Amino acid sequence: MKNLLLGFLLTIPLTIYSQSGGKNFIDQNYIEVTGRAEMDIVPDLIYLKIILSDKDNKNKQSLDEIEKSMISKLSEIGIDISKDLSVKNFISNFKQYWISKTDIILTKEYQLIVHDTKTLQNVFLSFQKLGISNVSIDKLDHSKIEQFRRDVKINAIKAAKEKAEALTSSINQTIGKAIYIQELDNQNPRITTQKSAIANSIVIGEPSSGSSQPDMEFEKINMQYSMLARFELK
Repeated sequence: MKNLLLGFLLTIPLTIYSQSGGKNFIDQNYIEVTGRAEMDIVPDLIYLKIILSDKDNKNKQSLDEIEKSMISKLSEIGIDISKDLSVKNFISNFKQYWISKTDIILTKEYQLIVHDTKTLQNVFLSFQKLGISNVSIDKLDHSKIEQFRRDVKINAIKAAKEKAEALTSSINQTIGKAIYIQELDNQNPRITTQKSAIANSIVIGEPSSGSSQPDMEFEKINMQYSMLARFELK
């Protein structure tokens, strides 16, 4: 019973100390600022969705023949088929007309990853020659997106510190150590860019001099982050 009472008494000052520490933190003289940074990134992971169907083929080829032609053409333009092309879905759509006639439509969905706009342009031109038209851009990304995200956040907190130093120096004061840092509610830049930019991300201009192919450019991935910081005010 004595041990239990002693333990109960020991917990009281610890709780009070914790609350007191919180109040001291709030009561400190401090300056609160928000730093913001951004970065534009050229995507090096361009995801394409390709749908092949034996019904849509004008040359009356089977789905296997269309697939072989596509793979052959992609290999010719330097795409690593084993790494960057994958089958996402296979559909067999069976429709029955009356009793004696049936129609089986075979459809395959692929995902193709290209890493630059020049290769993407060659893909579209090759597909145009093959009569493959059901191609769309699924999403944009970068292989080092996490590293860039960290860099932008670091630049944002540095911007906050520079802002705090500039403001305090104007009133002949200085800042001390950071006592609070918070990442503000930033949107995921990849999702924002994918949803808003994909539809208009390809800009096809006039052919360059000496070239019969138009220039193709991608809208960059824009990353923006804001960080809130409080610094001791001296």
